[in-house]
Amino acid sequence: MKDIKLIAEIGWNHMGSINLAEEMIKAAKKSGADYAKFQTWSVKNLKAGPWDKDGRRQIYEKAELTKSDYTKLSKICKKYKINFLTSIFNHKDHELINHLKSQTIKIPSPENRNKNLLKFVSKKYKNIFLSTGAAKIMEIQKSLKYLNKNKVTVMHCVSAYPCNDENVDLNRINSLKKISKNIGLSDHTHDIISCLFSLSQGITLIEKHFTVDNNLPGRDNKFAILPDKFLELKKSIDRYKLMTKKNNGKFIAQEKEIRKIYTGRWSK
Repeated sequence: MKDIKLIAEIGWNHMGSINLAEEMIKAAKKSGADYAKFQTWSVKNLKAGPWDKDGRRQIYEKAELTKSDYTKLSKICKKYKINFLTSIFNHKDHELINHLKSQTIKIPSPENRNKNLLKFVSKKYKNIFLSTGAAKIMEIQKSLKYLNKNKVTVMHCVSAYPCNDENVDLNRINSLKKISKNIGLSDHTHDIISCLFSLSQGITLIEKHFTVDNNLPGRDNKFAILPDKFLELKKSIDRYKLMTKKNNGKFIAQEKEIRKIYTGRWSK
């Protein structure tokens, strides 16, 4: 079976603290993550909206990272031997990460129909993870046309934070498999059950919001999973790989004994 990669979505759970971000990166690596993922945006490019009245703009301002911060985070990821990854919301903000020369980028659900952004990243990156929350299958098909020269992993996602069980809709993965050979899951539930249930559908990438403390400020820290739960996910995936390993019709030693000695033993 194909290898399954894990993304620890740190996002802006660090709230602007590089020291806290490093703690999270270190914990993500120990928990089996392949990627430590962040988010790239500039408050100066944020349009007016309900976030101006509910305190979110202030949170964004506190969590905003500079070009120098991304350099530090990239170096920290190299230090702990985990892949750096970020989501990009606006091609103008790419100036913050352009110097990192990364080959992989994530397109978050709100921007999966952003034609200008899709065209931009298709020229800059070889590997693109495309979340599909709040988008119709036909819209994702159209978006993929802008990325046809890239290796794209289309990720099933429901844009609810958190997402309740009755809204997960894992059956949608089968529809996405008809338009992309590489399928992933960006999951926003409180635990790892939906991730485990999705394994049999052939996904190759799982993203879970990750934190070291659910009591830290910010909405995402509240429903993100902790290191012990992320490690449980990693170990469960390893067991799944073992359980689905093909033996090409060969009998294991115990079965050979059954065939040789036990067959017919109750028939005098």
